[in-house]
Amino acid sequence: MELTMINSLRRINRGVALGVGLGLLLCAAFVLADIIMRRVGTSFGGTEEIAGYAMALATSWGMSYTLLELGHVRIDLMRSRAGSFARALFDVFSMIVMSGVIVTIAIKAWPVVERSLTNGSRANTPLETPLAWVQLPWFAGWVWFALMSTLTTLAAISLVLKKRHTETEQFVGAFAEQETLQ
Repeated sequence: MELTMINSLRRINRGVALGVGLGLLLCAAFVLADIIMRRVGTSFGGTEEIAGYAMALATSWGMSYTLLELGHVRIDLMRSRAGSFARALFDVFSMIVMSGVIVTIAIKAWPVVERSLTNGSRANTPLETPLAWVQLPWFAGWVWFALMSTLTTLAAISLVLKKRHTETEQFVGAFAEQETLQ
C-alpha cells in the first residue's frame, strides 16, 4: 500500500514538475523577447519582477518533485556505513525533521498571504502586481510540499514498523546509494 501511494504521488508530482518547467520556459521566452526588444529601443518592462515570481513559484512547487526523486541534499556519512535497519531509522528521522520544517514554513506562510489579501497589497514596482496573485499559488506550493513530505514520512514509518526496512530506501533513501543498488 505504501509503495503504491508513493508511486501515485510520484506520477502526480511529475505532472506538477512538467507544468512548472513549462512555466519557466514561458518566463524565459518572455525575458528573451524583452531583451530582443531592448535592442530596438523598447521593452515590456517588469521582466525581472515576473522572473522573480516564477522562481518563487517554481521553488515552492518543485520541492515535492525533488523530494520523491531523492534530489534533496543529505549528508549521509553515518547512514552509508549502517545496516538496513539503521539506514531506515536515519531516513525516517530525516523525514520527520524535514516534514516538521516544511509544515512550519507552510503555517508561517499563511499570515503573509492573509495580510496581502486583507490589505489588497500590491508590489512596490512599476507593475504594481497584486501580491495575492503570486502569494496564493506560492503558498499552495508550500502546502503541497508539506502534504507530500508528511505522507512520505508516514509511509516510511509504516514500512519500518512492518520491518520492511530496505523498501524505505526507494523513496526516502540517499540518491547516490540508489544508483549503486540498481
